[in-house]
Amino acid sequence: MASSALGTILAVLASLIITANVLVAIVLLRLIQKSGYKGHYFVLNLAVADAMVGFTVMGLVTDEFSEPFYPPQIFCVLRMAFVTFSSAASILSLTLVACDRHLAIRKPFHYLQLVTGLRVGVQLVGLWLLATIIGFLPVFAPVFQRISAQEKCSFFGVFQPTYMLTVSCIGFFPALFLFIYLYCDMLKIASVHVQHIREVEHVGLAGSCPPPHTTSDMKALRTVAILIGCFALSWLPFFIASIVQTVCTNCLTYKVIESYLWLLGLCNSLLNPLLYSCWQKDVRLQFSQLAAGIKRRVLLHLGNRHRFPGRGTKSLPTVSCLRLQD
Repeated sequence: MASSALGTILAVLASLIITANVLVAIVLLRLIQKSGYKGHYFVLNLAVADAMVGFTVMGLVTDEFSEPFYPPQIFCVLRMAFVTFSSAASILSLTLVACDRHLAIRKPFHYLQLVTGLRVGVQLVGLWLLATIIGFLPVFAPVFQRISAQEKCSFFGVFQPTYMLTVSCIGFFPALFLFIYLYCDMLKIASVHVQHIREVEHVGLAGSCPPPHTTSDMKALRTVAILIGCFALSWLPFFIASIVQTVCTNCLTYKVIESYLWLLGLCNSLLNPLLYSCWQKDVRLQFSQLAAGIKRRVLLHLGNRHRFPGRGTKSLPTVSCLRLQD
């Protein structure tokens, strides 16, 4: 019964993750086509990584609903390696997004010259290579594998506790410390900008020459701060519990970590697209335009079916009006 409940939660969560991130990816592709802004590629990469998290979790759903079976060891190792790989790509993508926002605030006038297509491509390739190394490390180094006769694939069922400790030390905590540094530095920059605004307003020059980029800087700071907070609250309990479990095997049970704390970490892949669609004005505007265009298509199709019930849509003279207006 507990297994079925966990499987249902995983299925619903994975479906929401995939749907939300695919929608955000579509919107970001439209934005990139319109503006050509290179920073959107990092957010698009985050949506792709989070969508992959949802797809890999779907594979675990089948284990929860299936009859007890004993899969081959390599099958479970590869399945959990893909889960770890996609989660690592999501965490690293958040790091790149934070670095990109930090660069945009730190060097706003040189941002377009520094963030070129080639540099963006190199960073994204490096990100996926690093995520591959982290996720498939137990495949490359069998010393991290654990021989188990469990009925289902799980992290601690196929991976040694030392692997989770290694991932925490070389992956999660360095990323978390980098987030904190970037957040504090952007907070310092934002404070300087606010002080500059007050000084300009004090001398009565705010109306004639308002400081540029101030509004975008504050919005970027707020977005990154919320992302960091949600990221820490989502993944920190899982990694802390994994370290405690590695040091003290009798302190916690694997069931608690894998059934509850890991689900909390997965929620980060659902929060990321929701945060971007709610806090970024251009993404929100593109969502509304996409929804309005789809609504026009549906209403026009229903209207034509009502006027010409016996004719196909290809012969209607109004088919040229079905194009989405940007």
